[in-house]
Amino acid sequence: MYSVTVRRSFIAQHFLTVPDPGPEGELHSHRFRVELRFEGPTLNEYGYLVDIDEVKAALTPVVDRYRDATLNDRPEFEGTNPSVERFARILCEAVLDEATLDGPERVRVTMWEDDEASAAYETAL
Repeated sequence: MYSVTVRRSFIAQHFLTVPDPGPEGELHSHRFRVELRFEGPTLNEYGYLVDIDEVKAALTPVVDRYRDATLNDRPEFEGTNPSVERFARILCEAVLDEATLDGPERVRVTMWEDDEASAAYETAL
């Protein structure tokens, strides 16, 4: 199985909306790091699983949408707790909407909210 990973970092804000969230219930920032990992069994005619430049190009407008934004203010988080787990799924779906990918069978998006904690979302393509 082949894999290709593309990473990007950006700062965004949020506050958790669960009962008794402690300090996480106050508006705060994270330096998020997103990792998109594509997997598949075969390479295309050029020896690529995916075109890394195409993945980067698809990721840029998605990251720019959230950079320096408050997640709670975005419609895709309306009425939900803006957890890092939910953010991983939302970001994954947005990148897949932007990219044209023929080779990989799976994608896994890992969102790091700091150096110690992350959450991931994985789906078949």
